[in-house]
Amino acid sequence: MESTQSTKTGIRKLIIVLSIIIPAVVAALFKVKIEGYDWHFLPSIYACINGLTAVLLVVALVAIKQKKISLHEGIIKVCMALSVLFLLLYVAYHMTSDPTLYGDLNGNGELDPYELTTISSGAKIAYFFILITHIILSIAVIPMVLFSYLYAWEGKYDKHRKWTKITWPLWFYVAASGVVVYIMISPYYPH
Repeated sequence: MESTQSTKTGIRKLIIVLSIIIPAVVAALFKVKIEGYDWHFLPSIYACINGLTAVLLVVALVAIKQKKISLHEGIIKVCMALSVLFLLLYVAYHMTSDPTLYGDLNGNGELDPYELTTISSGAKIAYFFILITHIILSIAVIPMVLFSYLYAWEGKYDKHRKWTKITWPLWFYVAASGVVVYIMISPYYPH
């Protein structure tokens, strides 16, 4: 029994460590630039991954409501794998590409006076609101997803349900808002 308890404690500590390390590593990798690669195609791929994740999260919710536990579990595992794949592609893109500015019509990395006046302030506010909440919640959702999964894995279904009432909508928002952010910024990607 003691080794089981120490394993559970170790898993919980690992989740906390991963929840700190993943955002820190992603932030650090943003400072790394690898020249000579043209991976301009990645944003559309990881936007599709976000979209697929959002759809599958809805399917997983419907499956559990219909008491299809194995289907629900399988879909959630796929969503977790898709989230990891998204993160890898997202980091790969940002390590090999310059940042894209919202409103940069000519793709020169600067907003000139014309570009500043072509985008409505409402659109800018909406874009930055969605982007900032997407980023903040993508960090917050890491431990929430992992702990929610852990509670189900341990058979603590009451705790799992309690956590997923908060986790599911946030994870869905992160996945769906990733698609919206892509749609809003995609006109400004260099071609």
